[in-house]
Amino acid sequence: MMKKSLLGALAFGLATSTSAFAQTEIQWWHAMTGANNEVVNRLAEEFNNSQKDYKVVVSYKGQYADTLNAGIAAFRAGNAPHILQVFEVGTATMMGARGAVKPVYQLMAEAGEKFDPQAYLPAITGYYSTAKGEMLSFPFNSSSMVMWINKDELKKAGVNEIPKTWPEVFEAGKKLKAAGHDTCGFSNAWAPWANIEQLSAWHNVPMATKANGLDGFDTEMKFNSPLHVKHLQNLVDLQKDKTYDYSGRDSRSEGRFTSGECAIFLTSSGFYGNVKANAKFDFTSVPMPYYPDVQGAPQNSIIGGASLWVMGGKKAEEYKGVAKFFTFLSDTDRQAKLHQESGYLPITKAAYEKTKASGFYEKNPVLQTPLIELTNKEPTENSRGLRFGNMVQIRDVVSEEIESALAGQKSAKDALDSAVTRSNQILRQFERSVSR
Repeated sequence: MMKKSLLGALAFGLATSTSAFAQTEIQWWHAMTGANNEVVNRLAEEFNNSQKDYKVVVSYKGQYADTLNAGIAAFRAGNAPHILQVFEVGTATMMGARGAVKPVYQLMAEAGEKFDPQAYLPAITGYYSTAKGEMLSFPFNSSSMVMWINKDELKKAGVNEIPKTWPEVFEAGKKLKAAGHDTCGFSNAWAPWANIEQLSAWHNVPMATKANGLDGFDTEMKFNSPLHVKHLQNLVDLQKDKTYDYSGRDSRSEGRFTSGECAIFLTSSGFYGNVKANAKFDFTSVPMPYYPDVQGAPQNSIIGGASLWVMGGKKAEEYKGVAKFFTFLSDTDRQAKLHQESGYLPITKAAYEKTKASGFYEKNPVLQTPLIELTNKEPTENSRGLRFGNMVQIRDVVSEEIESALAGQKSAKDALDSAVTRSNQILRQFERSVSR
């Protein structure tokens, strides 16, 4: 009897051990920091606790550009993760990377997971799909650019109305500076995204031909228009006494808002989690400002944030785990909660309707601001989005030229003319690389 019990215990132990070893790891590389890093960790933990077959292992790889570069380098070295978070401007690069990615619509079909592309918000999925509507990557943390407002400091500075137009922002910045904000009247993160990409869409002005690259890789940049030059010249003029103060190429400067240094700050709506956790003042977010002399403005904003790309060359069982994780992420309750806690947009129609029906937006209008911007008007070919190859390099070039103008080394027009010329050279290099 004792032998039978012992054998039974051994058999149970071996079975348990085998089950543990059989667990398939899914590597997920991401670029989320602060409160949103905690969201990523929690999602992985909840998925891992929900089943025994797969384990999602998350790894932070730096800012968006760093994560994209790390993923590309890892693929070349043969050790890419299963899931790579890529910001929206990396979309064309990933689309052109033949063999490096596994399209999501194929992944879900082969894994037998329930998947209806129509269940997702088209304003978001359109960005990550082919012209036929085939979803290439999985939307994760979509956002748009909004203007964050420190209501307490505006009140102290005598700014009675939250600015809606750029001229009103300039005047508010001057009042804030006069009231003691010596180093920053207003500012923005993500300089090219704010002052070129979103500015173009919000004013229905082309950033490039071919619907900003959505209709073909043979696009040419056009962001040296009179509106673009005027806007940059305004920033150059206001930088001189720090009514406007440059805050860099990415999101690392966002703390200037939560610390109270900059009372008006344009950046992602996905900044919500950090603002909520760290701001010690009354805050809100409002739509981006516009130039009232541009006919028809404001138009609609374009999305930012990132999606999840599935890397190529993995085993079928591993892909099955990735597909199950995407199904897990698409759950309506989980999506609604993710949206309400992080500030990122709901990716499914059901999650949006559930949040709206609950009265959440009446109590939390901040989280509706990007949705108002994205749906402000029917998108045009200037405001559907953008898709440029090697966009990471293009953003660096644009940033360099903006910085040279702000430093007084070039006129605003010369800087943007140079940025357009250099960007077109990068586009032609990309076009040649994908047509081989």
